[in-house]
Amino acid sequence: LQARSGSAVSGTLQVNPMGDGVHVSGRISGLAPNSDHGFHIHEKGDCSAADASSAGGHFNPAGQPHGKVGDTPHHLGDQMNLHADAAGTAVVDAHFAGVSLGTGQDSDVMNRALVVHADPDDYTSQPSGNAGKRIACGVIMK
Repeated sequence: LQARSGSAVSGTLQVNPMGDGVHVSGRISGLAPNSDHGFHIHEKGDCSAADASSAGGHFNPAGQPHGKVGDTPHHLGDQMNLHADAAGTAVVDAHFAGVSLGTGQDSDVMNRALVVHADPDDYTSQPSGNAGKRIACGVIMK
């Protein structure tokens, strides 16, 4: 992940097929201590804009409303908020059900972006949970 929107956030994440989807794991640092942050897969694998707007909206091939994982409906790119510890580090252990990796199907997240937001996702506001600025962005690749 690379810092965006003037943040100092960075990290390395691993994305692997697992069961009914993909599992994302790793660490993200440079977050505010004891803070929560929206975390989503976005539709485009382009983090080139300074504010990561080039990544587009949440990955949503089924055209569902934004929501909370575990509740239906929700975007396939929706995920629970990340929590940073007292040192400003978040340990990522997230499962995105219903997506695939490198299959070429509509649900394929290869070459799409993972984005960390400045604020927590409220899981209800449309279309993106009112999670604020995009403070880190990285493209899912092999």
